[in-house]
Amino acid sequence: MLQKKNISRRQFLRGAAATAATFMIVPRNVLGGPGYTSPSEKLNIAIIGTGGQGIHDMKEFLNIPGTRVIAVCDVNTESDYSAFYFGGTAGRKPAQQIVESHYAEQKRSGTYKGCSAYIDYHKMLEKEKGIDAVVVATTDNVHAVASMAAIKMGKHVYCEKPMTHDVFEARKLAEAAREAKVATQMGNQGHSGEGIRLICEWIWDGAIGPVREVHVWTNRPGDTWALGGRERPKETPPVPPTLNWDLWLGPASYRPYNPAYLPFVWRGWWDFGTGALGDMGCHNMDPAFWALKLGHPISVEASSTKVNSETAPLASMIHYEFPAREGMPPVKMTWYDGGLMPVRPNELEEGRRMGDDGGGTLFVGEKGVLMCGTYGKSPRLIPESKMKSYKRPPKTIARSNGHHKDWIEACRGGKQASSNFDCAGPLTEIVLLGNVAIRTHKKLNWDGQNMKVTNVPEANKYVRRQYRQGWTL
Repeated sequence: MLQKKNISRRQFLRGAAATAATFMIVPRNVLGGPGYTSPSEKLNIAIIGTGGQGIHDMKEFLNIPGTRVIAVCDVNTESDYSAFYFGGTAGRKPAQQIVESHYAEQKRSGTYKGCSAYIDYHKMLEKEKGIDAVVVATTDNVHAVASMAAIKMGKHVYCEKPMTHDVFEARKLAEAAREAKVATQMGNQGHSGEGIRLICEWIWDGAIGPVREVHVWTNRPGDTWALGGRERPKETPPVPPTLNWDLWLGPASYRPYNPAYLPFVWRGWWDFGTGALGDMGCHNMDPAFWALKLGHPISVEASSTKVNSETAPLASMIHYEFPAREGMPPVKMTWYDGGLMPVRPNELEEGRRMGDDGGGTLFVGEKGVLMCGTYGKSPRLIPESKMKSYKRPPKTIARSNGHHKDWIEACRGGKQASSNFDCAGPLTEIVLLGNVAIRTHKKLNWDGQNMKVTNVPEANKYVRRQYRQGWTL
């Protein structure tokens, strides 16, 4: 007797491809590997975390042909985001409405009810069998556990920056994605920009000679979530009926609800965010990471305004030392935030802004200085006379079709997205190691291969944090 078996959409497509392979030779990228989605079918996407950034990412994917958002998940029903630069409202209800209104416009009936909404991403991943890929845009402390849950189920992952909350998570997430052979991308969109490619090409061309000094800065945290050593609030008001507080805490130790933690201001609380460095480091350090082929630093040291076990400082300065690598000399990289900035270079013309409104990067070479703005935008040799006389090299790095589009193409079996986890993981490790230095206020000697601070043993508790019961990587 024939037995009926339930098969998934992707299993059917893989079976069809395998049958075709008995009659003709087909390239591997057509047959597809784990998590592969045929170019002829819709890529089903689920959104985990629908705050301001999550909804922004969701709208990007809604407008890419060949994709379909089939589910959204957030522990919060709805929040007012009008006080933040995102504006409007956020949460699973607004997200679901945006998705269904978008697809309703494409229907003759003018209605669409095909987007499910969930509170718990575990339940969503278990129930929604058609999910091909997920977007993770939660608080920082949930990035790794949500991404890992999806990777273990063979889903492609787009995760907002920083990729993880601690160094250990970044290493393990990159390893898991590589093993699962899923398409990944971190949300540091500047990595797909023209500016960062020009910076790499010019530095590799020798435009400013060997680089031994880099300065990177941001104006964050600004006024929105600047906490600067604030202690945990003692008040314990009731949890709003629209919020699942236990799930919002994620792997962090339990604490009573207080509106001081959310929305958005969670970035300044160590248990949930990673401060100004975690917010902007994966953006503004990225040009140096790529152009200078940075690996593990050998040491990191920080100074800052008031910091405690609860909240990130208002301003900090972090010094990284990197050894020689791939024909490049040792380099020192200094990070500044909270209004701190590097010394203005002599080469910069009087009255000319250093970087842009949000921050920037200075590469100091033996033959000159290269400057760019936030996300690696608008790179220039300084002074401008040197830029105008510079004979630019050929564009040798492949250009991007867009940060979100490149990930979608990778999900369909195309080339890896440029900020895939093999690239984004090591960058995230460097960034988050700076927070270990901030929290210890000691110079740390770093054994990158073994992921260990060798001279200050107590610092290693920040390299790999402990999860509360019920949460695992």
